[in-house]
Amino acid sequence: MTKTEQVTAARRKGSQTRAEIQEAALSLFTERGYDATSMREIAEQLGITKAALYYHFDSKEAIILSLFQEHLGALDAILDWAADRPHTPELSSELLGRWLALSATRGLRTMRFAAANHTALRTALPSGQGGVLERIDRAAQLILGPGTPLQDRLRVRLALLSVHNTVLAAQGTEAADADILTTAMQAARLLIGDLFPAPELPDSEESAQAPELPGTAGG
Repeated sequence: MTKTEQVTAARRKGSQTRAEIQEAALSLFTERGYDATSMREIAEQLGITKAALYYHFDSKEAIILSLFQEHLGALDAILDWAADRPHTPELSSELLGRWLALSATRGLRTMRFAAANHTALRTALPSGQGGVLERIDRAAQLILGPGTPLQDRLRVRLALLSVHNTVLAAQGTEAADADILTTAMQAARLLIGDLFPAPELPDSEESAQAPELPGTAGG
């Protein structure tokens, strides 16, 4: 193996470890609570040393910040993709479908954490930075175009929030991820009505994998 190949392999391994830390921390924060989970317990969950954990993240706040920054970055990629294309009913349908597909993967787990840890989330995330609501506003504009009646704008914004709202509604129930996703997708379809065609949405097996945005490879 050449030196370049060794560096590439090391980076890939480091990226994989970072993702595993994020997943383990998110599960522990959601199950036990953010304040009740320590960095030591995250390391033990993964079977790594605290030194290895601190190499990637210096605090619990850093883990949460990285999760939300990555989620917002993925939303921005979807919105930038749509902004470069002419506005059509088909584009509106695909944009909503991509947004919901993203919410069905890492977004769903992040929303479950957020619903259970409001105070910790406010502490960990810096103020004054654009968040999900700003992305929802931009997405609604790209989906509907200018001069759309207020009621239609609200319907689309609610459709974009369907997974988030269903996570909140499911608190205190026995709803599993599949139940939340099925209900959220049904709600999104009902909300858009005849505004544009219903989006093609991922099935449960597809949504278990982090999707590469379809069509980005070839434009």
